[in-house]
Amino acid sequence: MSHVRSDKPFTLAGRTYQSRLLVGTGKYQDLDETRAAIEASGAEIVTVAVRRTNIGQNPGEPNLLDVISPERYTILPNTAGCYDAVEAVRTCRLARELLDGHKLVKLEVLADQKTLFPNVIETLKAAEVLVKDGFDVMVYTSDDPIIARQLAELGCIAVMPLAGLIGTGLGICNPYNLRIILEEATVPVLVDAGVGTASDATIAMELGCEAVLMNSAIAHAQNPVLMAEAMKYAIEAGRLAYLAGRMPKKLYASASSPLDGLIR
Repeated sequence: MSHVRSDKPFTLAGRTYQSRLLVGTGKYQDLDETRAAIEASGAEIVTVAVRRTNIGQNPGEPNLLDVISPERYTILPNTAGCYDAVEAVRTCRLARELLDGHKLVKLEVLADQKTLFPNVIETLKAAEVLVKDGFDVMVYTSDDPIIARQLAELGCIAVMPLAGLIGTGLGICNPYNLRIILEEATVPVLVDAGVGTASDATIAMELGCEAVLMNSAIAHAQNPVLMAEAMKYAIEAGRLAYLAGRMPKKLYASASSPLDGLIR
């Protein structure tokens, strides 16, 4: 029998998840659409920008946690909107207070507002502080295999290289770098940013990523709830295809039916 990759559960910080799709909560028309899209996606981990979303720090304003229940979902606070390590560390500590000692965070330290590319120097600084402070750090990073390796060595529990710039929907711009990161990985690798449609998510999973995080691809679709459902199936299909192992590519045709024993 040909070699088949064995499946292994998707585990983060000691907890196992059935869904390999992680979704954001920004950019929707309203909280009702947010709730409906997240339900349709089947996601179990929902990321929240602490600096842009009320999760209790603004009493009297609509609270996202009223529609995204921490009993039902794993809330993943992120540091979107932070441009240096000090700011990012402060934001994670605020989230820990607001969420009763919650340790799982998504670290992102951005370089500028035009590209939203990660500032890897500040990201490394922040990661080191947060890991020492007892956080379980999932980290947004460039698709540089060396930086990804260093972040894992610092103690981050997952590395999240971008596939394309945040919010562009360009898809996976450099699959070759991602393949190197995946080959060297000692922690889960999740594609974060750049996904535009279902086929992009499938490609990420076929490469061997553990999971995919997205926001704009769903929230900016013409029908976000329908796209959320499409992404659910795209992730599942990509994982199955990865486990199955694709056929080799060939330059010339090969008959689907054997030629032996043809009636002449």
